[in-house]
Amino acid sequence: MRPITFTIEKQHPGTLARAGVLRTPHGAINTPAFIAVGTKADVKGIDSTQFPELGVQAIISNTYHLYLSPGEELIEKAGGLHRFMGWGGPIMTDSGGFQVFSLGEGFGKKISKFSKPEEELSSAHLGSSQREHPTIPLPVFFDEDLATSHGKLAIVDDDGVTFTSHVDGSLHRFTPERSIEIQHKLGADIIYAFDECTSPAAEYKYQKEAMDRTHEWAARSLRAHRGNIEKNNAQGIYGIVQGGRFADLRVESAKELANMDFDGYGIGGSFSKHDILGILDKVNTELPTDKPRHLLGIGEPEDMFIGVAAGIDTFDCVLPTRNGRNGGLYTARGKIQIPNASYINDFGPIDEGCDCTVCMHHTRSYVHHLFRTHEMLGPILASMHNIRFLTRLVERVRQSIVEGNFEEFRDGFLQKYQNEA
Repeated sequence: MRPITFTIEKQHPGTLARAGVLRTPHGAINTPAFIAVGTKADVKGIDSTQFPELGVQAIISNTYHLYLSPGEELIEKAGGLHRFMGWGGPIMTDSGGFQVFSLGEGFGKKISKFSKPEEELSSAHLGSSQREHPTIPLPVFFDEDLATSHGKLAIVDDDGVTFTSHVDGSLHRFTPERSIEIQHKLGADIIYAFDECTSPAAEYKYQKEAMDRTHEWAARSLRAHRGNIEKNNAQGIYGIVQGGRFADLRVESAKELANMDFDGYGIGGSFSKHDILGILDKVNTELPTDKPRHLLGIGEPEDMFIGVAAGIDTFDCVLPTRNGRNGGLYTARGKIQIPNASYINDFGPIDEGCDCTVCMHHTRSYVHHLFRTHEMLGPILASMHNIRFLTRLVERVRQSIVEGNFEEFRDGFLQKYQNEA
């Protein structure tokens, strides 16, 4: 029996939305689910002992960062990620493939996973092949941590990628086999095949080459994992659908990976919110219905409704804690910026009706005060609230699927959810 099993409990009529249970060696995940990002074996600002009260069922950690520090050997010596960070629930680890993108093609371009249609780049930015193929609109370039978190060098070849460490400039190399070896030592419940996440601005020809390379790396990753009997019995492995912003490549990638014996599937790369539903449901229609699907790096409130309707089971996203650290908080009526002066005398909770400990014990005025005086507790409380807001929202989404009123719940939530700030 495989270490990862997935059971669908309820399918919502007229959509691909489903409620299920993903069982792992360290516990079950009720889906749909938000997977908190624990890049360096921590969810920024939140102690792992607080995960249960925040509704966190599982986390996803970063293979690249943990490889550089503290190193997979030390984590293995500590007993694996679970013991190292003091978390007994399910853990995923990515493959390091996104670093191929951020270190190389994506470096300095500050590329988002998502864009809004009105922010798309003009056709002048596109090569002729991009104008000739059906595409997902280009994401906008914007300021984020990407450009300052990695070194500049990444050279991709058919065998793997050579890159410099953003920590000390030292030279390193990842191949599919090496990525799997590192993830075996980290000891997560679910690991990912090594992939190449291309720049969404890359032309069709390169996207096709990178997709074909990702498929070859997927097969090599799968062989490396299945060939280790001990780890194959302890860890599940997901393949990653790529293909850039081209709909035909995405569907081709899904078909190719569906023929490989993965335990589940991740959908990687960059999308536009304008067309994500159209491409996600096409991709998920090609993937096996009895295996879980994870949308990598995307998971704001409105995004999750799009993903769930298209058959996504789990999500991860850094924005809840990143927004929180910068004073952005989720509420039922949209995001607010708590450092704004309008909250000085606001003695209500962050979000009326929220069951998180922050809303139960603290006011907007107090959290505003913490941010204005640069107290470290402010970003911590904001991050805790944001995590709970998303986990609670997905709990309610799951309940709506089980009860058969998903679309009514979605429409009611989104009608209220608008920018308050």
